[in-house]
Amino acid sequence: QGQLVESGGGLVQPGGSLRLSCAASGFTFSSYAMTWYRQAPGKERELVATITNTYSTNYADSVKGRFTISRDNAKNTVYLEMNSLKPEDTAVYYCKTRFLRRDYWGQGTQVTVSA
Repeated sequence: QGQLVESGGGLVQPGGSLRLSCAASGFTFSSYAMTWYRQAPGKERELVATITNTYSTNYADSVKGRFTISRDNAKNTVYLEMNSLKPEDTAVYYCKTRFLRRDYWGQGTQVTVSA
């Protein structure tokens, strides 16, 4: 059973930075892609960034140039470095992986960007 636990969310002013972490367990972390999603109030969950097991990355247009996804296979952890944060980045951020034809999600961490 895969388990994912996010941390690092909080309240930050516009233009500020945060780094989210997602600690994984219960599966061979290094073998699978990891993805960050977010869901704002009243909106659908959207993909933010993905990193594959070969370290290829992909970003939503809305975060390109501001967010960076990375992974540390030795720590079974995926990160999301978020810079130049905007109020529209406010959301619950989730990490997700998929293996054995099943999706595994974390519980989410709240990010609020407000003055």
